[in-house]
Amino acid sequence: MITTCLSIEKMNVQDIISITSGRIVCGEDKLNREVHYAFASDLMSDVLTLKEENVLLITGLASIQTIRTAEIADIHTIVFVRNKKATKEVIDLANQAGIVLIECPSSMFRTAGLLYKTGLNPVY
Repeated sequence: MITTCLSIEKMNVQDIISITSGRIVCGEDKLNREVHYAFASDLMSDVLTLKEENVLLITGLASIQTIRTAEIADIHTIVFVRNKKATKEVIDLANQAGIVLIECPSSMFRTAGLLYKTGLNPVY
């Protein structure tokens, strides 16, 4: 049986942390930042095609490349899945860019599913 979720207009960083059992590692002062959509990918070339605003990026690629891509794509919140840890260099760059970083123990599939089930809209 397939159940549908109720779409909501937005979610904030604190909600995302709670839903994903995540841990914020950068951007603690931005817990009320709104997110309207989520996109899950480890391919940064796919991330660069996004046109929506207020997007949450869900990825297992905890690297400088991810932060640089998020800057270009105007993404301000990232969840690193599969228990990936951000290095000091990644955290420093995210702080400079004003990007919130969350580390999550779950897989990308589970994390995206939890957020979708709770009502966060997919990009497409």
